[in-house]
Amino acid sequence: MAGPVDQRVVRYDPERVARNLASGEWSAVPLARRFQDVARRFPDRPAVVDRVGSVTYEELDRRTDLVAAGLLGSGLAPGDPVLFQVWNGIPGVVAWYGVLKAGAIPVATLPAHRSHEIDHIARLVGAVGHVVDDSRHARFDLVAFARERAAARPTPTHLYVTDSDRADVAGASLLEALGADIDPAEARAAVDAVQERIGPEQVAVHQLSGGTTGVPKVIPRLHGEYWNNGLAWARALGRTEHSVVAHAGPFVHNAGISCGLHSAHAVGGCIVLPQADRDPVLRMMAEHRVDDTLLGQGMFHWILGEDYPAAAEHLRTVVLSGAKVPAEVFARVESLGARVGQTFGMGEGMFTLTPLDGPRHLRATTVGPPLTPGDEARVLEPGTEVEVTDGEVGELVCRGWYTIPGYFAAPDHNATAFTSDGFYRTGDLARVHAHDGQRYLSIEGRIKDLINRGGEKVNAEELESLLLRHPAISEAAVVAMPDPVMGERVCAYVVSVDPALGVPELQVHLDALGVAKYKWPERVEHIDALPRTLVGKLDKKALRADIVLRSDPHPALARGALPDRSDRPIERDG
Repeated sequence: MAGPVDQRVVRYDPERVARNLASGEWSAVPLARRFQDVARRFPDRPAVVDRVGSVTYEELDRRTDLVAAGLLGSGLAPGDPVLFQVWNGIPGVVAWYGVLKAGAIPVATLPAHRSHEIDHIARLVGAVGHVVDDSRHARFDLVAFARERAAARPTPTHLYVTDSDRADVAGASLLEALGADIDPAEARAAVDAVQERIGPEQVAVHQLSGGTTGVPKVIPRLHGEYWNNGLAWARALGRTEHSVVAHAGPFVHNAGISCGLHSAHAVGGCIVLPQADRDPVLRMMAEHRVDDTLLGQGMFHWILGEDYPAAAEHLRTVVLSGAKVPAEVFARVESLGARVGQTFGMGEGMFTLTPLDGPRHLRATTVGPPLTPGDEARVLEPGTEVEVTDGEVGELVCRGWYTIPGYFAAPDHNATAFTSDGFYRTGDLARVHAHDGQRYLSIEGRIKDLINRGGEKVNAEELESLLLRHPAISEAAVVAMPDPVMGERVCAYVVSVDPALGVPELQVHLDALGVAKYKWPERVEHIDALPRTLVGKLDKKALRADIVLRSDPHPALARGALPDRSDRPIERDG
């Protein structure tokens, strides 16, 4: 019998749940068992490849059974939320499936997050576990950080360390050693006992939003829908057990899970997980004959490089993800023989995908129709529930079998984030292009005040409030500045008593507040007063126009800003 559903989770309408289960869009089989079923079908096939080696489905299934049993023996209980700060690689995947098999809930935080984000998220979800990566390539001591944050909480936190070559870590458990002394049959029995009590409406994973107000909102993804979301992506791209899929972004992101890990594993394919440095990504793509990949905006310049064709030799499918894909990027991928399309998606649910056999001009200029027939998308007059005519720009809203009906423990925000009939307000501006009975979408901008720095969303309001805590700043406004590599970077306009206040000083200030590095401004503009509209509201349109005029071809390198580290994962410190 399934356990109770957390009352802080907004539930889907019961009739919709019944329809989803009857149609097969949802499954009554919990997520970890879906992985087990695939592992039984393809035991000898490679499941994950990283910079060190590879693991088969049978090996991964057995190892994660033991880890799950060890987690349960360490005091972790089914339903317990567990923060994840892990890099791409086999150790992180072992932790992911081990926690899921134990019935606990991975919370998809990032290695880049610091106390500002981690403390808020931990309090909100009631985290009782924290998995951190101890790999030597990292330049920030996540183990010490996790130990420090655990000591600051009023309730105990189980600390688990992965990818470590230490024999032991004080105050923590080496995750991959958990369960090593347990008989595999006993471990599987413990996992089965937990999984039998999981129902389709229970939370499998907590993802995080790039929301517009404050720190990230928590997105509960459910056992009934989350694995099938990855399966739907695999089917749309024609993936099979022979597919070799590379994902260079953080694998615990929703895109990394739905389009990468779960999608590859749902059909028995192999996932290649390099760190997001250009050279190792391209080298591993060539070495492992990758035939399918998703590349985000911060990686587009890789495609135009001289070394990309060697990496792309075996590519059959490339999906590009960015607000507007440059024509030369699309053409370069196409010229090397891959099928190429575009996508748009969100942790809250709905993906779009251009059909890979669709008309070229629509694949090149739109993000396609919704991924599945069960996705519903509308374009409304912003702030209303009035639908606009096809071809007009309006606010994109969506609803469907894998789009959440509400954020976790956020009733006030949910009141404005959804329409009266349950459509999620994405905050994006879109236009419908009708073709042959399908409604292709193009993304035309944002209503939400977000900066998209190479796929990481920076909330302007949150950062502005943090800048105002600097004693020399009386007013602050944060806007996106165009960037040829990352798409957008962060520019701060400040009214300050210190005319010498610049990027280095703000770095020190935000670092002291425990703010993730990817949110730090990379340019500062001093201004006598922030511009206002006739009714007294901050005129960010004027600021955005101003920074476009001020920007040089490499704005992030101007005025002593952060060095250009676009070839490295932005969540890495250094």
